[in-house]
Amino acid sequence: MTPSFPVPRTCPYAPPPEYERMREEAPLVRASLPHGDVWLVTRYAEARQVLNGQGISTSPATPGHPNNAFTAEEPTQEQREVMERFRVGQFIDMDPPEHGRYRRLLIPEFTVRRVKEMRPGIQRTADLLIDDMLAKGPDAELVADFGLALPSLVICQLLGVPYADHEFFQSRTRTMVSSDDPQASFAAIIEIKNYLADLVAEAARQPKDDLLGRLITAGEVNHDEIVGMISLLLIAGHETTANMIPLGVLTLLRHPGQLARLREDPGLWPMAVEELLRYLSIVDWVAFDRVAVEDQEIGGQLVRKGEGIFVLGASANRDERAFERPDDFDIDRGARHHVAFGYGVHQCLGQNLARAELEIAYRTLFERIPSLRLAVNEEEVPFKYCQVIFGANAMPVTWRHS
Repeated sequence: MTPSFPVPRTCPYAPPPEYERMREEAPLVRASLPHGDVWLVTRYAEARQVLNGQGISTSPATPGHPNNAFTAEEPTQEQREVMERFRVGQFIDMDPPEHGRYRRLLIPEFTVRRVKEMRPGIQRTADLLIDDMLAKGPDAELVADFGLALPSLVICQLLGVPYADHEFFQSRTRTMVSSDDPQASFAAIIEIKNYLADLVAEAARQPKDDLLGRLITAGEVNHDEIVGMISLLLIAGHETTANMIPLGVLTLLRHPGQLARLREDPGLWPMAVEELLRYLSIVDWVAFDRVAVEDQEIGGQLVRKGEGIFVLGASANRDERAFERPDDFDIDRGARHHVAFGYGVHQCLGQNLARAELEIAYRTLFERIPSLRLAVNEEEVPFKYCQVIFGANAMPVTWRHS
């Protein structure tokens, strides 16, 4: 029997239990979407093969792309035209060489050296947010007060987007990634596009020394392309990290022995971040949608041209063929070869920034609030079990007065 997909999580710290069964069954498993079938890649080696991109397309315009099998509704002509314009510059959905043209313009903004220069600013932002929490404490809502606020402030500063507008783009982004209503998602896309179009037009009149200003003055991309590039960075630049911060905090609180070692030796934080990324795998399949553009063999299975593929990142990151004791959380693992950021030409452009934000967020939070703990029973935390990017909607925390 062909299983249905997607499969929701049932535990905050593990992929859906069905993944283990599928992974044992085969490296590729056939599954049913609402309006079509798809191949699910369950194991690590095959995940890297598909994500490497040979004979594979990531573009939703490619016939057979799995995203098109989620709904039977044909977009209206207006919706089609708006989406086509909105996707201009959204290089995550492009294949080489078009993908490389946009990525090349942004690589200098996210190098290890550039992110190292940004770290003092990220640290100041984290400290200010914690200052505010402590002033209002000893209770806080970790998602809103810290998890969402930190990456939102950082990406706004990087891009040149006014932070005063953060609630607007956060709410519209949330609708885009979580709504089951195609019309609501489309309306949110329109609002974001119009907002960013106005922002880019205003920046073009007087470019500043920020990423947006540098794209404008470089003169290699037009207005619509910049709008698409900025929208992608704005959404990707806060949504995933915002979910990782609170969930990682909760994971560390559940492993007090390992947290104690991190407090004793802050040099272990980079390895801990890698393990959290592997262990939690909050993005799973949503960014790993592909379609075969030629007949090929993957994991001993013939995949024909036009057949859709989802790489299950959360399953690949729990593959015992690649990770010893994969279901254990172990900060000594050094699992930098995980696929939480993808692999190949589409590997996450902002991964260096995400690593820095996570490391600074966790270290600073536990250094400055050493008695931090969950303020409710874990069962009362509202997790996003049915949303495409996993996390918590809210996480009440508390601490002792020092």
